[in-house]
Amino acid sequence: MKERILQLRARIDALSLRERGLVGLAACALLAFAGHALVLAPMEADQEALRSQIAQQRTDMAAIDDAITGRVQAFQRDPDAAPRARLNSLRQEMGQLGDQLLAIEHGLVPPERMGPLVDGILRANGRLKLVSMRTLPAEPLADKQAPAPAATSAPAAAPLLYRHGIEVTVRGNYLDMVDYMSALDAMPTRMFWGRAQLDVEEYPAARLTLTLHTLSLDRQWMKL
Repeated sequence: MKERILQLRARIDALSLRERGLVGLAACALLAFAGHALVLAPMEADQEALRSQIAQQRTDMAAIDDAITGRVQAFQRDPDAAPRARLNSLRQEMGQLGDQLLAIEHGLVPPERMGPLVDGILRANGRLKLVSMRTLPAEPLADKQAPAPAATSAPAAAPLLYRHGIEVTVRGNYLDMVDYMSALDAMPTRMFWGRAQLDVEEYPAARLTLTLHTLSLDRQWMKL
């Protein structure tokens, strides 16, 4: 095995500088593809599943809200015990859905902790250099398939969840970047991957720009 490694090293040393650069770029591209398949693809699948779960809960809560409105109107016309009991039942169901949304939020990194956590894991890595880190504007998490409200309809309900994000750029060796992303994914609380862009500056040095997201019931959060 050692002899084969020495032979491979000799073959690489025999290459011209341009050929070495091409070999390095090909190796980076292969590693980037492997990193996406092993690290980013499972995270994207988890994020899509959570989006579907939240969209379904939003649909359920909208249906319950419509039912409550109808029951209130019926109660005003006919104030008997049965509609009152049904109204209380619907409110309990809405409260349970609200608790489920809170449980989702508690499983995620709080927005104000995103920057310190990302920076702390970067410092623990010790081999990557932080180039920049900035916050992204909070966005309401709405169902993209939901139709827009008509001009004459009632005002749209306030969003239940908001998406908060940061963009962090680091420089260093590709394998150290894979270790860094794996450490982020292994945290007990979760964040979502929005975008990962790798730029090879001068082999083996590279520049990685990550966009990370979390969810919160609150629109406001502390900026970096």
